[in-house]
Amino acid sequence: MSRNRGRFSGIGIGGGWTPAVKALTIACVVAFVLQIVDQWTGQPSFTYKFGLTPALVTQHYYLWQLVTYIFLHAGFFHILFNLLGLYMFGSELESIWGTKEFTKYFFICGIGAAIASILVGPQSLVATIGASGAIYGLLLAYGVLFPNRIIYLYMIIPIQAKWFVVIFGAIAFLSSMSASGGGVAHIAHLGGMLVGFMYLKGGRVFSDIRWRYDRWHRNRLRRKFEVYYNERRRDDDDQQKWRRWRN
Repeated sequence: MSRNRGRFSGIGIGGGWTPAVKALTIACVVAFVLQIVDQWTGQPSFTYKFGLTPALVTQHYYLWQLVTYIFLHAGFFHILFNLLGLYMFGSELESIWGTKEFTKYFFICGIGAAIASILVGPQSLVATIGASGAIYGLLLAYGVLFPNRIIYLYMIIPIQAKWFVVIFGAIAFLSSMSASGGGVAHIAHLGGMLVGFMYLKGGRVFSDIRWRYDRWHRNRLRRKFEVYYNERRRDDDDQQKWRRWRN
C-alpha cells in the first residue's frame, strides 16, 4: 500500500480532471440548474419525478430513480461538497482503474445506496437526493487503496485515510440508528460504503484493481527515473563539453 502523503484538497489528492469525473460533475451541475428552474415555475415536480422516493419505486416502479437521484442536490453547499469529494477522491481512482471500471464502481455504490434506503423504508414518501452514497463508496475505495495516506480533515487535522473512512463510516452507522436523521440520508451513506466494500472484496475485481494500481505506480516511478536519468546525462554532457573547451 502506498505511504505517500496527500492533502485533503484538489491539489494534494486529486489525480487531475479525469473524463468520468468531469462528465459526472457536468451532469450534476446541469441537473441542479434544472432543479432551480423547476422551482421558479411555482409547481416543482423535478425532484418528485427524479429523486429517490421509495414508495414510488416499490409501488409504481419508478426504477429510473435508482440512478437519477444521484444527480439531484438539496442546495449549493450540498452539491459543492459532493463535487469536491468526487474530484478529490474520484480523480485519482479513475486514473488508476480506468474510466470504465471507475464509472461502473461509482454507479454500483450509488444504486446500492438507493436500494439500502428502500429496504429500510419501502413505503416512505420522503425523497432522497444527492451523490453522497456514491461518494462514500469512493471514500471507502480510497481508504482501501491508500490506507496510510494523510488526509487533512477540515483542512487542518491530519489523519490517515483508513481512519478517516472508519470515522465517517461510524458516523453514518450511528446516525442511521437514530430516529432523527437531521434530513441527511445516513442509510444511503452507509449503504454506499457497504456495497463498495462488498464489491472491492469480490476477489477477482479487487485483485484486478490492485494490479492496475501496481502498474500505474510502476509507470509513475519509471517516468520519474527517466526524467532524473536524462537530467543527469545532460549535466554530464555539459561537463564533458566544458572540459574539452578548457583543454
